[in-house]
Amino acid sequence: MLLALLLMAAGLGLRQPYNVDEERFLGVALEMLQDGSWFIPHRAAEIYPDKPPLFMWMIMLFTWLTGLPKIALFIPGLLSAVVTTACLHDLGTRLWNRRIGVIAALLFLATYQTYSILRVGQIDSFLALWIALGLYGMVRHLLLGPAWGWFYVACAAMGLGIISKGVGFLPILMLIPYAYAVRKGWRGVVVMPGQAGRWALGLLALLAAVSVWLLPLGVSVALNGDADAIAYLKNILLHQTADRYAGAWEHKEPFWYFLTNVIPQYWMPLVLALPWLVPAWRRQLLKHDGRVLVLLGWVVLVLVFFALSTGKRKIYIFPALPALVLVAAPLLPWLLKRWFARWPGLRRVFPVLVALWFCAWFARGFIEPIKDGRNPHDELMEDAAQMSGGADLVLAGWREGHWLFARQPIVHFGFMQGSTTDQAALYLRNHPQAFALVPARDLERCFLMPKARQVGHTSRAEWFLVGDDADNGQCNPPPAARTYRYVWNKVLFKQ
Repeated sequence: MLLALLLMAAGLGLRQPYNVDEERFLGVALEMLQDGSWFIPHRAAEIYPDKPPLFMWMIMLFTWLTGLPKIALFIPGLLSAVVTTACLHDLGTRLWNRRIGVIAALLFLATYQTYSILRVGQIDSFLALWIALGLYGMVRHLLLGPAWGWFYVACAAMGLGIISKGVGFLPILMLIPYAYAVRKGWRGVVVMPGQAGRWALGLLALLAAVSVWLLPLGVSVALNGDADAIAYLKNILLHQTADRYAGAWEHKEPFWYFLTNVIPQYWMPLVLALPWLVPAWRRQLLKHDGRVLVLLGWVVLVLVFFALSTGKRKIYIFPALPALVLVAAPLLPWLLKRWFARWPGLRRVFPVLVALWFCAWFARGFIEPIKDGRNPHDELMEDAAQMSGGADLVLAGWREGHWLFARQPIVHFGFMQGSTTDQAALYLRNHPQAFALVPARDLERCFLMPKARQVGHTSRAEWFLVGDDADNGQCNPPPAARTYRYVWNKVLFKQ
């Protein structure tokens, strides 16, 4: 657990929110903390409809406790790393022996995807906490039980996982290979006949956890909700779950994407052992080992579940990794013994390679933030505030970083509206004291280049500051359906 903390916390305090997900979730959490709209998240005063709020609640809590937003963003991932490591160690010890528990914990921390996900400030780094607790509770009940208390803990963890990200229910899929093993009389699984009532209580525990957010949200919308709140409720319950799974509108990849583009890289070094592990697992399954069936069957079901969706990202299959590590750990001593017998020199080199592997990840935690430097949105918005004298700044084609690092009031017309440069031009005509921040690709359509001042660039665009005097008169759109204005109470990130 200490090793997990060291690896994932390396460089903490040096890191800024850098990618778009980190900027988004930290901004939503800080807006919650500032404005008090906890149940319906907002992004620059506009409802943010894509994710449930539990992850943002945690960031908000740790920001309130520490006063350090750029540290609070990464604390949920640290918790996930420590808890998952502890769960794997304990399950490995209980299912096999203490040595296997240690191997399972170390193998999990050595895997590249563990490092790449649990160090970042994203929902998946927090979802891993609930997946680990769900996995732990299900294994304690199905393979080491009966342990109804742990089963209910697992169900509650799945409920909290659902209000972190919709796929938090994944550990329930473990019941499928478990039911098969029970029916076929496989060894290593716990048979619990005539317990329908107790199984049903698990569903109640799951629903109770979901109700922590969904119940007050539903009551609030029913009593005071406007059309936007009702639309948010429909969107988060249907469009962002079933619709997104069945017909994703981004990150579209083929069925085999995880097998060819993710597992070979992100499950290193474990993937190197698969040519030996797969035949060994097959032999264990032929011996009707229920432990292997339940754990490995769940891994396969998780992979198939995400492969069937048209939208795929490399982070999606991370929930399957802890169970794969747990079912691989008992075979590692046997595999190393074979390798050492074939290549005797490897016995002396192997401990050094393991130590270097972990040291490299630890060092990378300090190297990455130094190499990345300051977030370009931070510099951009600081310069924009100085050049405009802190006046209202209209954002056209903006990203979350513009809002998160804003030093002045910002005005926009909706995040999902695409290019709104024409609306920015119209706004400046009616508010000549304001300025607009416009990407270079749209500038000359509505503004005079000689009147524009270059501010800086980000990975997506070069940005220019314009006032009403730069208007070329070519853009005459109808008034925007909605205009949003937002201002932070204080500068959140000081260099």
